[in-house]
Amino acid sequence: MDRLIYTALSGMRGAMARQTTTANNLANANTTGFRAELSSAQALWLRGPGLESRVETSQQVVAADMAPGSVTDTGRELDVAMQGDALLAVQAEDGSEAYTRRGDLQVSPTGVVTTGDGHPVLGDGGPLTLPPADSVRIAQDGAIWIVPTGGDPNQPQQVDRLKLATPAGSRIQKGVNGLFRVMGGGALPSDPDARLTPHSLEGSNVNTSQTLIDMIEASRSWDMQLQMVTQAREMDTSAADLMRLPS
Repeated sequence: MDRLIYTALSGMRGAMARQTTTANNLANANTTGFRAELSSAQALWLRGPGLESRVETSQQVVAADMAPGSVTDTGRELDVAMQGDALLAVQAEDGSEAYTRRGDLQVSPTGVVTTGDGHPVLGDGGPLTLPPADSVRIAQDGAIWIVPTGGDPNQPQQVDRLKLATPAGSRIQKGVNGLFRVMGGGALPSDPDARLTPHSLEGSNVNTSQTLIDMIEASRSWDMQLQMVTQAREMDTSAADLMRLPS
């Protein structure tokens, strides 16, 4: 009896984890450059003396869907959409280098360039800072051209270049903060062939219809496992009644 209950409990935990991943994807359906998370179930045998007859389910995020999202022309000078597999290098909260597909760049009052979620953008020389300028233009190769305040519009100056990297040949993983990192640590080298689309933004690649279907399936799985627990309780109660001695 206890095997049935623990099996159902393991299934409920897996359904909860799947529902969490699905809900996170659905919540970020409109987030710029978001990559949908992929979860998978794994059987975990309980090791110990005797026959290994019990197994639990481990449902966890194993990868991200790297399919491209739709690109929209915004006309904004600081909006960029990475082409192909290119990633934009940013500085994570702990100061390490991480990567993102989010290209809604902002310039703080101090001149620091950040993504829309506040991560400092990295250039060839580290965190990117722009001097006061009348205009800013980002080329397809990531080069940043500005017209200094009061300068000649016909003579723009290149101040830096966005660090664009391609994960070809390297394994990357997505963190809970939405940033990608190299598995095992380290940083990706700058890719001189990587290109971006100026004045554009890449949307999320979440398929909302399929995500809603996944959410319904996870909910049904939860209900089915809950029914198993209820049936196990009823069976246990019936067995206990049979074992009672007549008064």
